[in-house]
Amino acid sequence: MEFTESIRKYILSGVVAFIVVGLIVANVMASKQDEKFAANEALYNQAVQLQSEGNFEDAWDAISKVLKEEPNSEIANYLAAIIAANKNDLKQATTYMQKTLDINPHKVEDPMFMIQLGELFVAVERYEDAKKVLLRCQDGGWAPEEIPNYQDHVASLLAQIENSQ
Repeated sequence: MEFTESIRKYILSGVVAFIVVGLIVANVMASKQDEKFAANEALYNQAVQLQSEGNFEDAWDAISKVLKEEPNSEIANYLAAIIAANKNDLKQATTYMQKTLDINPHKVEDPMFMIQLGELFVAVERYEDAKKVLLRCQDGGWAPEEIPNYQDHVASLLAQIENSQ
């Protein structure tokens, strides 16, 4: 089967039109995604600012909106945990910390995250989980500058667990 010159032109024109339409659709979809990302980033930054000012209720409202759009965002879940802890909703804080760890298992190498997770587990009386986390902190031998007595704090939390059981 041979194609005439005019059929070849129609096929080429169709392929080119298909590619152009695809590029236009991709560009429109990408710009909408950029707008959504920018809006979520602004809400996240607002939540950080409100949290740092001690306005936990408004910070919670802002981070909740971010989490509705991006439920698997590691940083949004982590901030939600911090805000919930500051609101004294420790069970919810623990849930968000656990989700942060589920999203990024490498957080077990972050000394600050691990001590916060251990403290929350102790606070909600999940002693076995707390013990695992705190032993990891102890085995890591971490001593972050932010907490000069890090290992002493880990030891006191472990002692608190032993006294509670």
